[in-house]
Amino acid sequence: MIKYSDNRNFFRMMVNTNIEIDISDADAGRKLDAVCRDLSATGMAVESDEPIEVGTNVICRLEGASPELPALKANATVVRCSQEEEGGSYLLGIEIIEHL
Repeated sequence: MIKYSDNRNFFRMMVNTNIEIDISDADAGRKLDAVCRDLSATGMAVESDEPIEVGTNVICRLEGASPELPALKANATVVRCSQEEEGGSYLLGIEIIEHL
């Protein structure tokens, strides 16, 4: 029997696809291109070349891979930001607040 040991309420889907992030802070209008590593109903893990401060509101856009999987556009908040390794990319934990 396979056990699910993660404490999340929703399963995460590994996607590894490009995502556009619009940052809604003092640098309004700034956009980042990043990679969405995994996605669930309430959040996602995103790999970025730049850090984003925890608590920052963002708009995330993820193109659909097929007609059965529609594009995602969501109002979200950065809840975690950690550097993968010194001089490397950043892993962002993003909580989806509202689907747009």
